[in-house]
Amino acid sequence: MAKKKTNTKCDSTPVKLKADPTAEPFARLAWAIAHPARVQIVRLLIGREACVCGEIVDQLPLAQSTVSQHLKILKESGLIQGEVDGPKVCYCINPECLQQLKDFVAGL
Repeated sequence: MAKKKTNTKCDSTPVKLKADPTAEPFARLAWAIAHPARVQIVRLLIGREACVCGEIVDQLPLAQSTVSQHLKILKESGLIQGEVDGPKVCYCINPECLQQLKDFVAGL
């Protein structure tokens, strides 16, 4: 099957981008969910008030150490919060940060 030729041309006019103070925080949050396992973790935590790391590990086909690394990335981004409860760490979604991510995406 032959490819159809289109006569569209790219506009080569230089574009001057304005300073965007939201670009860096948005990129940080986007990178935090840029892995399928982290998307699954976020979805799991959205549906729960809180979750212990072991419960998250039970839901994913990944090693505990891998899940812990993904949790660390999500926590560093601010998207989730973790609280030590004895020998366990209990995680929950950070609703303000989740709303910020939703607002960023809606504004694209």
